[in-house]
Amino acid sequence: MPIYEYICSSCGEEFEELVLGGYKEIKCPKCNSSHTRKRMSAFAMKSGTKFVGTGKKASSGCAGCTSTSCSTCGG
Repeated sequence: MPIYEYICSSCGEEFEELVLGGYKEIKCPKCNSSHTRKRMSAFAMKSGTKFVGTGKKASSGCAGCTSTSCSTCGG
């Protein structure tokens, strides 16, 4: 299922949206504006002790963490 990252041109809110099938008008969850655009995002997935696609190592203390940076969880 494709999840895309968006940014709102009206309020600057950054958010993710699950987009199934064809065209869907994407509205900002914060201000309800339809002035949104897709953000560039990098693909990454955790495989063992490494994040594939980023070259970063995963720490063993972050079980279940999806972040590519341990600065957010302190692990």
